[in-house]
Amino acid sequence: MTTLPLTGAPTTGARPRRAGEAAPVDTLSVWPATTTEQPHGRLLVGGVSLAELAGSHGTPVYVLDEAEVRERCRTYRSAFPDAGIHYAAKAFLCRAVAHWVEEEGLGLDVCSAGELELAVTTGFPADRILFHGNAKSPRDLETALRLGVGRIVIDTPAEIARIAAAVGTGGHQKVMVRVTPAISAGGHRKIRTGSEDQKFGLSLRDGHAQHAIARILDQPQLELTGIHCHLGSQITDVKPYLVAVRRLVGLMARIRDSHGITLPELDLGGGHGIAYRPGEPSLDLTTLARRLRAALAESCAAAGLPVPRLIVEPGRAVTGPAGVAVYRVLAVKRTSERTFVAVDGGMSDNPRPALYGARYAPRLIGRHSPADPERVTVVGRHCEAGDILAEDVPLPADVHPGDLLATPVAGAYHLSMASSYNLVGRPPVVAVLDGRARLLVRRETLEDLRVRDVGL
Repeated sequence: MTTLPLTGAPTTGARPRRAGEAAPVDTLSVWPATTTEQPHGRLLVGGVSLAELAGSHGTPVYVLDEAEVRERCRTYRSAFPDAGIHYAAKAFLCRAVAHWVEEEGLGLDVCSAGELELAVTTGFPADRILFHGNAKSPRDLETALRLGVGRIVIDTPAEIARIAAAVGTGGHQKVMVRVTPAISAGGHRKIRTGSEDQKFGLSLRDGHAQHAIARILDQPQLELTGIHCHLGSQITDVKPYLVAVRRLVGLMARIRDSHGITLPELDLGGGHGIAYRPGEPSLDLTTLARRLRAALAESCAAAGLPVPRLIVEPGRAVTGPAGVAVYRVLAVKRTSERTFVAVDGGMSDNPRPALYGARYAPRLIGRHSPADPERVTVVGRHCEAGDILAEDVPLPADVHPGDLLATPVAGAYHLSMASSYNLVGRPPVVAVLDGRARLLVRRETLEDLRVRDVGL
């Protein structure tokens, strides 16, 4: 089975691009592997012209390469053949993505009743779903129990009694415990979740995790199947995961010694980093899988434990590099200090630059420009100075209103975090595969926004 890197760039052994259509790796390395460049600036993804999609669906429009999503699912299955792979729905979820992930043999992790119901009503098996959340609502828990979710990940002591009571005498629910192993990892402080003093999980250091585990084991309705942790997002180094393995296996050994229980599962979460621009680092999935297996075997042998079933939860590493956002230029403004290129989207469909300072590499599509590149700042249409999509990036100096810009690596945490700020509707999502396109999620219209406003 072919194994692709998490960046989306082709490597030896990856499926080749068509002869005569390939562009240099440094320009298309973070684009879907099906991307081809043709004369006159024509760029195809999945055999479909991005400019033609912009013409038929309007802009902004999000394009999702089905082949890339499926191949990345298969890459995880190949790298972790004996593990549970659960796609993190918070990265991006729609019915089609749930269907693709299920067909490729992955499980799912969700964070709300909304994500859970969408997946299950699409046909996703509830017993292959993990339910997360640091503050699960009564509706969340009722939905999870009603639909028969596979695991509920306990994030706070208060959930233990609530879940046990909701399950009822004679009922049964499998649970895990989310632990914070005091490891700081991730691309930005706002997405580091394995360290102390933040809202997720139960601390190993102060004994809260061990106390919660003892309480769970006293509830006959609850079956503790394993330990969960999530260190953060955009992690490109293997080492934090290895440290987590050692600390969590140590906890599992203490549980065995104190309670006579050997837990069968260890969930290391996700956070696998990808490249958003050519040349950026990404997590080497093959190395991660190899070293995790070795560290887990070594730690378990030292503790006298059987090796638990490993679970990982990739999200952006599956859908991120499969997505492309296409915008139309509305205005170009030159000041004494820089040039602003304003497009018809912005922070309402991609809040990541405003939230985390995320950096992207947009490019002109739909025409060939003979002009030299100029450093510009691509901004959105919203009434915020921070509505910046890409700062200090090279675009042809003759970019003008009406041009199309395409931004790769747009398949995760764009539309899942989108809003209707300024009453600008969210863009549609179009899937491409083998030269065909189909609408997955329609554009949010002014009528959609108006009908929610029921007061006067």
